[in-house]
Amino acid sequence: MLAFPGQIRTQSINSKNSVVNIDVKELSTVDRELTIKAGKEDLAPKFDQAVREYRKKINLPGFRPGQVPASIIKKRFGKDIEGEQINAYIQEVFEKNIVPEHKPVGEPVIDKVSYENGELEVHMKIGVKPEFEVMEIEKISVDKMVHDVSEEEVDEELERTRQKNAKFEDTDEAVSAESKVVLNAQALDKDGNPIEGDTDEGKEVDLSQEDNKPFLTALEGKKVGDEATVTFGEGDDTESFQVTITSVQKKNVPELNDDFVNDISKGTYTELSNYRSFIKSQIQSYYDETAENLVKQNIMDELVKNHEFEIPEVVVNRFLEAYLEQTKQQYGEQYPEGFNEESFREENLDQAKKEAKWAFILGELEERYAGEVELKPEDVDNHLAKEAARYGLPMEMIKNFYAQSGDQLENLRRNIRTDKLFGKLAELVSVNELTKEEYQKKYNDKDSE
Repeated sequence: MLAFPGQIRTQSINSKNSVVNIDVKELSTVDRELTIKAGKEDLAPKFDQAVREYRKKINLPGFRPGQVPASIIKKRFGKDIEGEQINAYIQEVFEKNIVPEHKPVGEPVIDKVSYENGELEVHMKIGVKPEFEVMEIEKISVDKMVHDVSEEEVDEELERTRQKNAKFEDTDEAVSAESKVVLNAQALDKDGNPIEGDTDEGKEVDLSQEDNKPFLTALEGKKVGDEATVTFGEGDDTESFQVTITSVQKKNVPELNDDFVNDISKGTYTELSNYRSFIKSQIQSYYDETAENLVKQNIMDELVKNHEFEIPEVVVNRFLEAYLEQTKQQYGEQYPEGFNEESFREENLDQAKKEAKWAFILGELEERYAGEVELKPEDVDNHLAKEAARYGLPMEMIKNFYAQSGDQLENLRRNIRTDKLFGKLAELVSVNELTKEEYQKKYNDKDSE
């Protein structure tokens, strides 16, 4: 019998010699609230059997092994035994009665368990799979960023590499915007007097960094031994320091030549021209991979936008719980100071719904194209070979890493299947190619809307 949202229907399901009573309230097309009821006739035999099993295992002073009277077992361990058996009963009803009938998705949520006078009542919420049909993929149009790396971009990357490998050496020259200085600092109060005990000696300051601009303003043109007052902040919210320069260091940027590339590549490249080609290929790979990932994201966004269906609350909550766990991990397994879980859930609710909706759409797509994206042994080998090449590791080391963890291997297989599916979708959608500049302008404008 089909129930409309809010309507309650009762199932009486035979389970061996007992009857399981489950009231079903349909909160929405995808959310169910279940009330499971059981009486003494359902639970007492399970309790008695559990007591008999305990008698076999428990040793108490004054009794022979396995001969402890049932009355003593019930008195000392009865509550624990009842709790275990109630949990086992709920699990049994869920697996044997609820799963076949409702095919729940996500984790069930048990709101209440009441056991009084031999009567059990359990309130549980579950989600069911939404019914919808995936649109024709050929109707989707997505943007793709197409970019060929220029020689100017290679020059910029090589310059960054030179700057990164620059070394600082002591100099008698005056302080400039490219200098690094070593200072002795004395904190000053609001009247400009030294604060006793508040000093910092041997402080290194890189004046090329934007955050150190107040130091540059105060020290530019000065030399070793000179003093200056450095002030941070504005108005009433300021901090001042009297600093003395103990060392001025000049940045020496290495010359871009064969010797330089041989040194930074540890002998892999001995000629600048070959190293330039390598850098260009690396940058191009980065843009190609980024473009591919953006196409995937755009396909996902379009599919989510073009499908309207309700999402089970328990599935949305699963994503929110995952976000909360990620936040904890970022702050050392605890929430940051002042963290408000309720506000966090509200702020991330739309994203959780979007990810949940995509999970259902992805499942339908995997079924639709199952034959075309079937995982083959060579798919895994090819993926592992690419990882080995990317990280410069032996293929066997990569294989052993995944072999040691079933979860890691299953995640790998799932990711490869998903990549194959996106490859298929990319063949079907209509692609609008944009230059890097066009793409960035379009999507930067979207983000600012």
